[in-house]
Amino acid sequence: MSEVSETTPQPPHAPHLGGSAPHLGPPHPGPPLPAVPAPAAAAPAPQLTGPGFSHPVGPPATPVQQPVPAPHSPAADHAAATPQPQPPTPQTPTEAPRTLQYRFDGPEDAPVLVIGPSLGTTWHMWDRQVPELAQHWRVFRYDLPGHGGAPAHAAPSVAELADRLIATLDGLGVQRFGYAGCSIGGAVGADLALRHPHRVASLALVASSPRFGSADEFRQRGVIVRANGLEPMARTAPERWFTPGFAAAQPAIVEWAVQMVRTTDPGCYIAACEALAAFDIRDHLGRIGVPTLVLVGAEDQVTGPAEARTLVAGIPDARLALVPGASHLAPVEQPAAVCDLLLTHFSTAWQDAPTAAPVPPLVPGPATPAASFAAPFAPLAEIAPAPEAPEAAGPQQESRHERGTKMRREVLGDAHVDAVNASTDPFTEDFQELVTRYEWGEAWSRDGLDRRTRSCVTLTALVASGHLEGLAAHTRAALRNGLTPAEIKEVLLQTAVYCGIPAAGAAFTIAQSVIQEETTPPA
Repeated sequence: MSEVSETTPQPPHAPHLGGSAPHLGPPHPGPPLPAVPAPAAAAPAPQLTGPGFSHPVGPPATPVQQPVPAPHSPAADHAAATPQPQPPTPQTPTEAPRTLQYRFDGPEDAPVLVIGPSLGTTWHMWDRQVPELAQHWRVFRYDLPGHGGAPAHAAPSVAELADRLIATLDGLGVQRFGYAGCSIGGAVGADLALRHPHRVASLALVASSPRFGSADEFRQRGVIVRANGLEPMARTAPERWFTPGFAAAQPAIVEWAVQMVRTTDPGCYIAACEALAAFDIRDHLGRIGVPTLVLVGAEDQVTGPAEARTLVAGIPDARLALVPGASHLAPVEQPAAVCDLLLTHFSTAWQDAPTAAPVPPLVPGPATPAASFAAPFAPLAEIAPAPEAPEAAGPQQESRHERGTKMRREVLGDAHVDAVNASTDPFTEDFQELVTRYEWGEAWSRDGLDRRTRSCVTLTALVASGHLEGLAAHTRAALRNGLTPAEIKEVLLQTAVYCGIPAAGAAFTIAQSVIQEETTPPA
C-alpha cells in the first residue's frame, strides 16, 4: 500500500473556529452531496413517543431537501460548496496516524456534536443535515483514514479509530460532546460510550449494529478489494446503500456514491473491513450508559431493523426510530426525517454533567427471537424503551480453547469451522479439541510472527510434506490474512525449487482454483 504525503491544520491551540472551518490535509477532493428534488407533499413530522421525546426543545426542524438547481458548472458548484483550508504545516511521522481529517460548522460557543461517516463515504454524506444541526450545535465532521483525501494511515480496529478521534478532539480542546454515527461511524460512537463514557453526552447510532454481519463477509470483501481494487465495491455500493426506487430516480446521487468509493484508499478500506469483522459488543451493550437513539431505514439490507432492535434491547436507555423509504444511507435518502429525529434526540437527551449517571455494570444484551421483529412498524419512527436486561456474571478469562476457536474462525472462516464441527462425532471430537487448543490456541496465537508470515510458512510446509488436502483451506486463509495472489504465486514458486516441481505443480492447480473462486467479484 502506498502512502500519501500528509498535512495538518494550524496548531491545536489555535484552531480556526469560523462558521465553515478548514479541515486536515489537502483540499477535500470529494464533491458535496448532489441536490435532490423536494417531495410533492411534505413528509409528516416524526411522531416520537416515550420518555424524553414528548416535548422537543427549540424550533422545529426545517426540511433540508433542496430543489434541483438550473444547469450549472459542477466545478463551480464544488468550489462554492467546499471550504478553503488554511495554509498547512508539516506533520511529523509520529503525529500523523494519531488524528483524523475534520471540519467544523456552526457557532464556536455551541455544544459540540460529532458526526461520523459510513465505510466508503466522506463527511459529505451528512451535507443535508448540517445546515439545520449547525443552528444548534458546533458540528464536527470527520473522514475515515484514506477516505475523502485523508492521509492513508490504515486503522486496524474500531477502537483505534475511536482513539484517533479522541486525540483529534483533545487537540482542539473538545472534552464533552454528543455523537451521531452511521454504520462504522456508529461503531466508533458505541466504542466511545463504552471506553470514554465521561466524554459522550448523548449518542445516536444510525444504520449500526453490535456485530456487523459475519466476519467471513467482511474479510471476503477485503480479499476481493486486494485482488481487484475498489471497482467491485464502487459498482455495488448503490444497491447496498439505497432503495431501488431512489437509485433509479437519483442518478446524480448514485454517481456521487460510486465516486466516493472509487477515490477511497484500498488499504484503508480493507483495514476498515477487518475492523468491522472483529467488532462485536453484543455482550457489552448493558454498559452503554448514555441516552441513545437507534435509527434505521426500514429497507436497510445491511444493518436492518433486526440489528437495531438488538441494540435497543441491550442498551438500558435506548429508543428505536424506524425511517420508511430508506435503506442503509438513510441520512442521504430521507434527509429531512433523519434531521428531525437527530434534532429531537439531542435537544431532549443531552446529559450535561459527566457524572449524571453511573455506568451500569456489564450486562449482556439478550438474544431477541426473530419472530419479535415481525411486528408492524409505525409510519415514520418507532420509539420504544429497552426492556429490563437480566443481570449476568462478569467476564471470565479466555481459555485456550476459546482463544483457539476464535483464531481458527478468523483465519479459516466461519463456514469452514462450522463444517468441521458439524462432521465431528464422539470418535473425532478429542482430536478436534487438540487441534483447536494446540494448533490454533497456541501456535497460531503466538505474537512472534504476523498472520501473513504464518500463512507463507504453512503453505510451504503443506507443499513440502505433500499434505495438499489442506492447501485449499490455507490458500483461502492466506488471502484472508492479507497475501495477494501474486504473493501466493511467489511462495509456490519458491517451493518448486526446494520441494520439487511435481509437488509445486499440484499446489499451483489447487491454489489457482481457490484464488479464482475467492477473488472473482459478485456478478
